[in-house]
Amino acid sequence: MSPPQTLALGFVLIILIGTILLMLPISTISGVSTPFIDAFFTATSATCVTGLVIMDTGTHFSMFGQMVMITLVQIGGLGFMTMATMIALVMRKRISLRERLILQESMKQNSMDGIVRLIRKVLFYALFIELTGAILLTIRWSFDMPFAKAIYFGFFHSISMFNNAGFDLFGSIHAPFNSLAGYAHDPAVNLIVMLLIVLGGIGFIVIADLLEFPKNKKFTLHTKVVLSASGALIAISTITIFIFEYSNPLTFEPLTFAQKSLGSLFQAISPRSGGVSTMDVADMRQATQFFIVILMFIGASPGSAGGGIKITTFVILLGAVIAMIRGKETIVFFRRSLSKDRVNKAITMTLLALMLIIFVSMVLSTTEDHQFLEILFEVTSAFGTTGMSMGLTQDLTTFGKIMISIMMFLGRLGPLTLAYALTSKPEKELIKYPEDKIIIG
Repeated sequence: MSPPQTLALGFVLIILIGTILLMLPISTISGVSTPFIDAFFTATSATCVTGLVIMDTGTHFSMFGQMVMITLVQIGGLGFMTMATMIALVMRKRISLRERLILQESMKQNSMDGIVRLIRKVLFYALFIELTGAILLTIRWSFDMPFAKAIYFGFFHSISMFNNAGFDLFGSIHAPFNSLAGYAHDPAVNLIVMLLIVLGGIGFIVIADLLEFPKNKKFTLHTKVVLSASGALIAISTITIFIFEYSNPLTFEPLTFAQKSLGSLFQAISPRSGGVSTMDVADMRQATQFFIVILMFIGASPGSAGGGIKITTFVILLGAVIAMIRGKETIVFFRRSLSKDRVNKAITMTLLALMLIIFVSMVLSTTEDHQFLEILFEVTSAFGTTGMSMGLTQDLTTFGKIMISIMMFLGRLGPLTLAYALTSKPEKELIKYPEDKIIIG
């Protein structure tokens, strides 16, 4: 099997194992077995680090079930091949050429050079950031709950937020499906969660580059593009949401300026793949809801736990538009030009994603009794592995659950990876046809 086929099959097997474990009576608080389709949906959501839930995690699943879910999140977020490599490194086994190829595919790298070294860094950075986040959240929540529970909540939510999964346990404390609304005005929780989401969303390659800057004294082009584009997008999104929701009586109007600013920043960061929210998305204005759909479609960065078409794809498309308007033939970022195959890949990825979202949204609009924007929001959230919802998830039909599960799988794996997995090895073109022109516009 090719590396893309191995990745696809690996994720399917993990989802099936998770489904079986979540169906066990021991996985629920009531002791009643979860129906197959609901367990399958939840296992897919956890493995694909999405966060869409049919049953509230804190009130439906027992500690065993919650531990199964967070394990799936960790495996799905870091990648099952990364976890397998960690085990191999601990046991001092040699990483084969085939395994290196699969790791290269899973980390979206252009070559195998230093791939095992990168995986070591990924594991160290991920575990260190998750541990730090868990300690900080434990300290904060120890003022609200028993210390042992604060530790459990701290570790669960740190892993969930860093992997951009969006699962939370606060349904057992505040209200089911309430996410982090109980901490909407808590600066400490907001800042810690936002930092975990951002660090998990910019990608391990960027984190490694940042930490090695004192030694290398320079950033790669990838890091420069990701950091500058992410920063710009967060700033623009914060201002946009602040303006749209400023006078909304259901969200921002009763809040102080500082609370509005904090809420805007949180809602600007989370849709990029975080999936948690400090206010009900259904109460937002339609303009804000559609803007969040755009953010979910763009998604996080390559080599991260996030989904979407990826920020670099969006930037390349934007660069292509600017270059065309200026009459330039090449796209240039930070005095570096991009090859045409990067542009073609970005266009292919975006069109595949758009067609998938449009097709599934149209199909679900005939099977689900909800407004089209709610359906579009849900489908885009699944593809972007975001996990935000306007309330449709709990009302999905069996067919709707299957379709959303497929979208979560495609969003985590990537349409291009799946396309490569389903097609045979490309043959070398032996014939070059004469070039011609088609009228455009």
